[in-house]
Amino acid sequence: MCCPSATLTVWASAWLSGAAASDDVLDALLAWGEAHEVVAADAEAAVTLDLPLAGDFPGTAVQLLAALRAHGASSARLVLPAPGDARGLGGGGPFTEAAMRAGEAVLLPDLGFGLVPVPIAEGLVRWSVHKTVVPLAPDYVGLAEAEHGLTDAIRDSAGALQALDVARERPGVRAELAAKLRARPHLDWPAGTPGRALRVLQRADEVGAILAIAEIDDPGGALSSSAAVRRADALRPLNTAVRTARLAAISEAVRQLTGQADRQP
Repeated sequence: MCCPSATLTVWASAWLSGAAASDDVLDALLAWGEAHEVVAADAEAAVTLDLPLAGDFPGTAVQLLAALRAHGASSARLVLPAPGDARGLGGGGPFTEAAMRAGEAVLLPDLGFGLVPVPIAEGLVRWSVHKTVVPLAPDYVGLAEAEHGLTDAIRDSAGALQALDVARERPGVRAELAAKLRARPHLDWPAGTPGRALRVLQRADEVGAILAIAEIDDPGGALSSSAAVRRADALRPLNTAVRTARLAAISEAVRQLTGQADRQP
């Protein structure tokens, strides 16, 4: 499935561009938790955006949206970092460290801040706002390129796993996969979200569910610890392709919803 940061990226961008109402943003976030609280991770974020510091009584998503509008934000950018792949983070620091731990974050390029969500209790998500240096947008990846890359990675990973003799059949694996897909949050997207972007997200979710099963299938048919390491190496390109597809789909949705499509190659 996608993630809270993707939901906030798309819906906040749509709202800031006048393509959605603030209540729509808040309703969309409910898919990830009944309550969302917001804290500033540093003094600059607290003072600039008038948000409580971590450790104080937290603010709300409504306060966050009001701050974005008041300070002239126009859109948001999704990042999906992973170990060895910090694309889109632009260096070290507390924001990068928090984003790497979470595996997701939202950048606010106009303001120089980043947001990282962390589930802290059942139904409660805390967003930490960090001052950060926002890097230039990563190289543009079109939906067609991302989709083809995902298809190629599926083929190559399957071949590698077969060669390693770790892609064995598991009783009930189809039911396990179906259960994972059913367990995904039901996500709504703004009117005008490109249909192809939604299809790419759907495909990435399906492959992501397969990856989740493969990664918890310990030892996954591997005959030795070294074979298990080789299995992880075989799956790494597929994990990268899934993240690339999700980033491309969310980026395209933001471009379309904010009227940026005619300014992008």
